[in-house]
Amino acid sequence: HLRKHWGRFVRTWFDQPARKKSRLNARTVKAAAKFPRPLKDLRPVVASETKKYNAKLRFGRGFTFSEVRKAGLTPAYARTIGIAVDHRRINKSVESLNRNVSRLEDYKKKVKEL
Repeated sequence: HLRKHWGRFVRTWFDQPARKKSRLNARTVKAAAKFPRPLKDLRPVVASETKKYNAKLRFGRGFTFSEVRKAGLTPAYARTIGIAVDHRRINKSVESLNRNVSRLEDYKKKVKEL
């Protein structure tokens, strides 16, 4: 007996191309509004955890306090200039620490306020 008003219960995707276009326009407007600043926070490069993926590098959640301080910043100030800081992360190797510190120093050169 559910034949009568079946259109109410069906979700169509005919507006998918239009939604794609509107999302693109929204991203473009947001990028133009924030122009000198990057759209997203700067993230550290970390090694993945498990045996299968530990050879791959990926972006982490935020820089450690020691990485930020070694780059000559304070964690509170780093957050204000678009750098993600994670208070839970710790450095287990000197290589990753140096890699992320050099990443922060490159970013500091590009930021106009410093």
